Amino acid sequence: MKFSAFIIAAAAGSASAFAPAPIKARTVLSAATLEAPPAEVKEPVEEPADASMEVEQDFPVAENFVKDSERIIPGRYNDKENSIAIPFLPRPTALDGSHAGDFGFDPLGLSEKLDFYAMQESEVRHARLAMLAAVGWPMSELLAPSWMLQHGCAPSVLNGANPLAALSIIGFLGAAGFFELKTSLRQSSSTPMGKIHSKDMGAVWKYGVPGDYNWDPLDLYSSCGDDFKGRKGLRDVELSHGRVAMLGITYFAFWESLTGHPIVENNMLFHPNALFPLLVAGATAWSQIYEVGPLNEYPIEIKYANEGEMKLKRVQNGIKDTVGQISESAAESKKSLDELDSKFGIYEAPKKFSEAVRSTYKYW
Repeated sequence: MKFSAFIIAAAAGSASAFAPAPIKARTVLSAATLEAPPAEVKEPVEEPADASMEVEQDFPVAENFVKDSERIIPGRYNDKENSIAIPFLPRPTALDGSHAGDFGFDPLGLSEKLDFYAMQESEVRHARLAMLAAVGWPMSELLAPSWMLQHGCAPSVLNGANPLAALSIIGFLGAAGFFELKTSLRQSSSTPMGKIHSKDMGAVWKYGVPGDYNWDPLDLYSSCGDDFKGRKGLRDVELSHGRVAMLGITYFAFWESLTGHPIVENNMLFHPNALFPLLVAGATAWSQIYEVGPLNEYPIEIKYANEGEMKLKRVQNGIKDTVGQISESAAESKKSLDELDSKFGIYEAPKKFSEAVRSTYKYW
């Protein structure tokens, strides 16, 4: 009996194994609305906030940190292959526009052969001396007593000098040499102006600015702007004036050596005459019609300015009309005189008058 019960239970278990599984309910979309049933929305789980985000932190900043927007960044001319001053020559590597007065003019390549800072320092000193000399040279010839001059010319290497003037020149050159010796290896980064230059030039090099003697009694250094752009612009102006002065003082020396006359004698810049105003008027008129093309493009071209061709044609037409009017007026005047001559012989009148006067005195 127990065995039969076991057989029946085993048969029931094996039969349930072959029975089909119950069908689960499926989601059916409505043909009318084609809308899905609302999805299950999970509530956001708040994550624990980071304790470090709730506290303001101070990041360490370097002591002498300067933003790039507040200093000179090297490589201003890196995209230019040729020099700006001489477009048909390649741009020297050292002249990248970082320094004042940099127009890429170095045809001998001295900026790549010699110490670049020393050369800039030398140029600044010569420029400042030349600006003083360009004023002092003509002033000495105009105001100094004759016994201090050489035949009216300022004493110089080419003009010569009397003993007193020679001693003065030697004394000045000795003082300048002593100053050169004492300041040639100076350290300017510790001065107030040197610290400003260290910030301005920090991205370029560590030497600051050539010609920095921390001397600005009238506070003119910030006249173009109290930032690195304004200071660099004022150094550009100083170097430009100094270069012109060096050319000018060279012209003074050679002119007086060749002519033997002082520069203030018979010179249009020191004696009023019509030549200088005519040159200014000619330059102004030329600039109204023509202009020089970009200096960084080769070849350098001279082309018409804005409305320059129209202005030139207007001038040409004006000259042509004026000449025509004058010619017409002269022809009419000649015709009138010819008519008078045919009636009264006016062309022969002066000759007849002279003969009549001469006939009154037998010794004529």
